[in-house]
Amino acid sequence: MKTKKIFTAFILIIVALLQIFPLIWLFSYSIKTSGDVFGPQLLSFTAHPHWENYRKAFVDGKIGLYFFNTIRVIIPSVLLATIIPFCMAYACTRMDWKLKKVVWFIIVIGLTIPIHTTLLPNFIWFKAFGLIDSRIGLIIAYTAFSISFNAIIFAGLLHSIPKSMEESAFLDGAGYFTVLSQIIAPMSITGFATTGIQTFLSHWNEFIMANTYISSEAKRTLPFSIIRFQGQYSADYAAQFACMLLVALPPLILYFAFNKWILAGVGAGAVKG
Repeated sequence: MKTKKIFTAFILIIVALLQIFPLIWLFSYSIKTSGDVFGPQLLSFTAHPHWENYRKAFVDGKIGLYFFNTIRVIIPSVLLATIIPFCMAYACTRMDWKLKKVVWFIIVIGLTIPIHTTLLPNFIWFKAFGLIDSRIGLIIAYTAFSISFNAIIFAGLLHSIPKSMEESAFLDGAGYFTVLSQIIAPMSITGFATTGIQTFLSHWNEFIMANTYISSEAKRTLPFSIIRFQGQYSADYAAQFACMLLVALPPLILYFAFNKWILAGVGAGAVKG
């Protein structure tokens, strides 16, 4: 038994190092010059770190502007992408109506639709409704692509909640809004934490839809800061690595802070999803 525990700990340490190595590698390259990036060594730290790469990332990469643009898109998209799937999952798992199986089938099928296949149709629709180069259009796109996964997580959680909890409330005269907000939602807090954090992480680094629907400099999001150092014939790779590290830090901090919530929510959602 002791040998088995030692072997398991050894494997976990190896896996942890493999997960941490890209961050260490990214940091080592972010404090070099662009010429040193192409050195023969896979991982090395320079004796004279170039911290000005981080200044370039903030100033020339416009990380401050892009950060606030990203927050203005992510906050409403995360709220919509958690509340809407919660209500949809409740309607499809706790309520009886004729088309609920058809609707749930459509929700599940949404997981199989690639982003790339929707860019052109959505662009045409957004252009018709004046949503191109607007944050609202990007929020709609982000929310739509998060609904299916989040609804499945909530459905698994709702299956584990006894129906007697809400039936007694209905007998006392409570409506659906009261039941959802005061009984079901508090009992599904792990689901909100899981879907909220997962949605935040996926939207934070998203570039394809942002690049398609946003054209003005004043509304661009964080991933655009990296490509600002990419020219037609040359690139400042060290500054790009600094941008990558700065952009990656907030999601990493959020993930490590709420890691237990994420695992608990995913585990609960997988029980009867």
